[in-house]
Amino acid sequence: VAAFVLKYRLAKDRAQGGKSPYTVDGHALADVQRALQLVRSRAGEWQLAPGAVGVLGFSAGGELALLAGTRPVAARPESADATERQPSRPDFVGLMYPGRTERTDIEVTKAMPPCFIAVGSADSFVDPISALFTKLRKAGVETEFHVYAGIGHGFGLRDINPPSVNVWPTQFTAWLGNRGFLVAAAKAGR
Repeated sequence: VAAFVLKYRLAKDRAQGGKSPYTVDGHALADVQRALQLVRSRAGEWQLAPGAVGVLGFSAGGELALLAGTRPVAARPESADATERQPSRPDFVGLMYPGRTERTDIEVTKAMPPCFIAVGSADSFVDPISALFTKLRKAGVETEFHVYAGIGHGFGLRDINPPSVNVWPTQFTAWLGNRGFLVAAAKAGR
């Protein structure tokens, strides 16, 4: 498994007093879409499986991961830019306590990639995330959903987390493996 960290343009930048010239739907989404296209365009060079490129987002990054899965940019085969010749649709989406899932402008369809969702039961976002799971299930999107008892927002990867929530990376890896993404990566040379 190879991981890349995306630094995207922030719509709410505390360094600028909460004001920013950037938007989530315009700039930040374009950044994640371009990143997915870039990784896929260089898959051969980096020995990655171009059909096993996904996105994993935490909190506000989870909103972006969800948007990337619902609003992909199509490949432009005629483009002079090799990156633009690749689609931005992720092959899988990991939503770790994603924010703003209650947005009414997010259209979930069966065409969306499979999703892995994790949230703590004490997270203020748990109800909208649960509603998102129901929406995904009703649309026919293959989704695995984990709710960790007594856990709040922002658990991430921390040594101080209770063991009950620190299993999420193992669960996520097993989920990837069950869908063949790890086999595809192994065949690509990773």
